[in-house]
Amino acid sequence: MTSHTTPAGAVLLAAGLLVLTACGTTVPGSTAAPSPLPSLSPAPDYAAQAAAAVARHDALFPAVAAACAGKATTLPSRSAVPEGLPTDPEARKYAENHGYKQQGALTPAARCRGDAHAARIKAALDGSGGKGTPRTAQELSGLLTGMGYERQAADVYASSTGDLSFVLAIPESGPCVTGRLTPPVSVQAHAVYTEGGCHEPRGGH
Repeated sequence: MTSHTTPAGAVLLAAGLLVLTACGTTVPGSTAAPSPLPSLSPAPDYAAQAAAAVARHDALFPAVAAACAGKATTLPSRSAVPEGLPTDPEARKYAENHGYKQQGALTPAARCRGDAHAARIKAALDGSGGKGTPRTAQELSGLLTGMGYERQAADVYASSTGDLSFVLAIPESGPCVTGRLTPPVSVQAHAVYTEGGCHEPRGGH
């Protein structure tokens, strides 16, 4: 007895073969190869990215780079880092309530770069090199820009009484530098805050 395939049956058979082939299954008599698995993107090399950022920083500020050459780029072991809250209940409560002000840790190399930039800026603010101490936010912003600190990296503030201050993210490699021009002039380097950024977070609990 001869088997006949109806037109509808032929369509269903063709559709089934198409599905099997698309799923990577080799159908007898078919020359279609299994579909390859999608390639996975390699994980970002954060260490290489950080090294490249430091290299760009060093090209912008060769004097700072020379002063900090050879400094360790890794953090000390946890055993060497003091940790824990005060044992006094009141002091412990105060520390917990101000935990939002905590900063990250700096490697010796980052600490060296930050301190070198802070000293460089303070010397300019103190009048070294004939620059003079800025009296307005515009003058302060212009001084920082002229020293190689991009305008978008530095925030300059003037209080209602005219006192000037700034918060600066060191280009490319960090860390942060915060300065106040209220006599005496104070410029200090620090790590980013654990909540993110160079600005001291406002609020808490």
